[in-house]
Amino acid sequence: MSTIELLGRQIEVDSDGNLKNLNDWNEDIASEIASLEGIEQLTDRHWLVINFMRKEFIEKGDGPTVRRLTKESGIDTKELYALFPKGPAKKAARIGGIPKPKGCI
Repeated sequence: MSTIELLGRQIEVDSDGNLKNLNDWNEDIASEIASLEGIEQLTDRHWLVINFMRKEFIEKGDGPTVRRLTKESGIDTKELYALFPKGPAKKAARIGGIPKPKGCI
């Protein structure tokens, strides 16, 4: 089992590098993960996507795909890729402390 150190804590991650335990997540952890992903500051628009991802995961057991994100979160595709470059659903899921959505490669 792999772990990463975030904010002085050892936290378990899965084979994709996402948090194993949803309860290890908080906004400070999210900001730290975002920084590791090359996103220096999370804006209100980032949080809109992250919170949508978490809500969907908690309600449905899987994070939404990019297609669902753009249809249901209020963020269009162009902005989504600007906010989370190179794999927005995968990156937003990692920052949101949930597993990679099943529809992601």
